[in-house]
Amino acid sequence: MNSTLSEDLSKILLGLRTINEWLSSEKVARDSGMSSCPKRGRLPFRIITGSEDNTIGIFEGPPFKFKMTKQEHSRFVQAVKYSPSGNLFASAGFDGKVFMYDGTSSDLVGEVGSPAHGGGVYGVAWSPDGKQLLTASGDKTSRLWDVETRQMVSEFVMGSTVEDQQVSCLWQGQYLLSVSLSGFINYLDVNNPTKPLRIVKGHNKPITVLTLSEDHSNIFTGSHDGFVTNWNAQTGENLRIDGVGHGNQINGIKAQGTLLYTCGIDDSVKQIDIENNTYTKVEVKLGSQPRGMDLLNEQNIIVTASVNEITVIQDNRKVSTLKVSYEPSSASVSPRGDVAIGGTMDNKVHIYELKGTELVQKLELDHLGPVTDVAYSPDDKYLVASDSNRKVILYSVPEYKLATNQEWGFHNARVNCIAWSPDSLLVASGSLDTNIIIWSVEKPNKHIIVKNAHAQSQITRVSWLDNNTLVSVGQDCNTKLWTITPF
Repeated sequence: MNSTLSEDLSKILLGLRTINEWLSSEKVARDSGMSSCPKRGRLPFRIITGSEDNTIGIFEGPPFKFKMTKQEHSRFVQAVKYSPSGNLFASAGFDGKVFMYDGTSSDLVGEVGSPAHGGGVYGVAWSPDGKQLLTASGDKTSRLWDVETRQMVSEFVMGSTVEDQQVSCLWQGQYLLSVSLSGFINYLDVNNPTKPLRIVKGHNKPITVLTLSEDHSNIFTGSHDGFVTNWNAQTGENLRIDGVGHGNQINGIKAQGTLLYTCGIDDSVKQIDIENNTYTKVEVKLGSQPRGMDLLNEQNIIVTASVNEITVIQDNRKVSTLKVSYEPSSASVSPRGDVAIGGTMDNKVHIYELKGTELVQKLELDHLGPVTDVAYSPDDKYLVASDSNRKVILYSVPEYKLATNQEWGFHNARVNCIAWSPDSLLVASGSLDTNIIIWSVEKPNKHIIVKNAHAQSQITRVSWLDNNTLVSVGQDCNTKLWTITPF
């Protein structure tokens, strides 16, 4: 073997050894309860770790070996972070203290503030030039510090409730961001610490319902914890609906002009004033837990499908109730007044006719699994139903016969939800398999699969913004917009 080849092999082996040791150090950090494990990006390389044993561990390499322990903190060390140049690193702990250390010798430089916060400090972030430090704390504030003097420059008071605790922070270019326990992302304003530049108020619990305003300019999403968010469909700007809501999981949501109606597992239907972005005092109590709802706008009628009954509400009061022996899963009302109810226990779609405000049963449609969702097309020519047997079935209306011989069964698990495009030509379905499938009424043998639309998370609802744009929500708490290419 010649010397050049031998040297090359030696370099490769050293590289593999270094990578392996780096991966091992990352695994040690995860397995030993360490809260943070950053690496300095210049020689000699160092890894610092913050741990639940109140200590900071210093490792040097490669090969990475333990060098020393720092014990200035008296409570859990929540975060450690090197400055951009690597000449300093900061540590933050549950004791409310923040310390700075020399990046090379690891000697203590000093304490930031005395202490930095009145509660545990969960995050630290350096400015790009390394001259300032941002901290986030459970005392519901974020604070900006001068690195040289270690004195506070600005304080950002984020609120007074438990959900206003600050659990993380980031300095990205010109933007200073902090994350509240509520899941809100705050864009901090250095020039006006009393008010953030922007607050992104998304969900931090699985999203269970989705609907659009009548003009499709706004998207409304509701979550497992009872919160409703109003999204601008064009800009993504959002607001959380104020007022007294359900306080728990929302199972239905529909818009009617300037009003929005929701139903939740507190066995009630509530009303939201869209223009004022708040719940009104209108509330209709139901006899059991609602699973779905729909509206017949022309007659100001709401139909709710609850665990053991179907309720008709008109002008914000119950006008009729039909007890049922099956357990409904969903509801859809056609423009002509037909009502489709999905059955979870009997594997049927139940078709009713609204005569005035009374429901009269017309027929039943059999499925091979529990029916999960039903939806009439906007042009009232079709009904589509989905089930736990992975099927999406298209019926023609009003005869309720199969509209195609082509089986729509390409999902790999239970189909959770379905929605029609505004032109009634496309159907979107979302599934437990994390996929979205687009089906064509005109070309029933063709379909488009959006795989892993919500990675590792089932799709809970879908809705069409226009004929080429689909909105989806999932248990990952995300709201996504998709551009659908024509068939």
